[in-house]
Amino acid sequence: MKRIFSLCFLSLFLLSMVVSPGLSQEASDVLAKMIDAGGGRTNLEKVKDMTMTGNIELVSMGMSGSLTMYSKEPNKLRMDIEIMGMIITQAYDGETAWWTNPQTGASEELSGEQADDLKRQAMGNDSLLNPAKYGITYTSKGKETVDGVECFVLEQTYSDGYTVTLYINSETYLPYKTKATTMGQMGVEVEAESFPTDYKKVGGMIIPHSIRVVHDGEEAVTMTFTEVTFNTGHEDSMFKME
Repeated sequence: MKRIFSLCFLSLFLLSMVVSPGLSQEASDVLAKMIDAGGGRTNLEKVKDMTMTGNIELVSMGMSGSLTMYSKEPNKLRMDIEIMGMIITQAYDGETAWWTNPQTGASEELSGEQADDLKRQAMGNDSLLNPAKYGITYTSKGKETVDGVECFVLEQTYSDGYTVTLYINSETYLPYKTKATTMGQMGVEVEAESFPTDYKKVGGMIIPHSIRVVHDGEEAVTMTFTEVTFNTGHEDSMFKME
């Protein structure tokens, strides 16, 4: 279950991508228009923390429950899932990635690729406003039609070489899909695709309230968010390993 949430939340941050001087002109133009469509740089800069609450369905496992995700600038993330009477937490406090093992109930530190995934998900506004500072680059890959929707295709590359492909709706300039490789529930590498939908305006920004995650063509996870709030004053302690 450690790997269920890899890439699930990448699309939540795509609305706030910003232009880096190192980008090609085409990539810069697409990202600039995406920022405007998502609410703009000014609104992004106001966000210090965020809370998203809703429901999650682990389709491939036949389970469902409630989900709350907390994030805090510049690099903290916590996800609490209540399912089958258990609360499973996965978090990154800026230094340590950890989770609660549902079999033992104990908190355990994550390492390797599992920790790297969570660390990338936790990267906040500074990495988006100043991607070059973190060694993040974007490359235009032209256009591609996905499910009948024409999309601009951008490749996002992290400093460690990890890549994510972004598909941006050419009409709305909102993210339509993300694609990358991750470790599946059985411990083998899979192609993970994330589809954000049901965009709504919250705090001046356009936020997807539904996300569907597909592993190797099979639906794996669906999430529906019922409430999104900003700047409620999250304490650093809530992200520390318990």
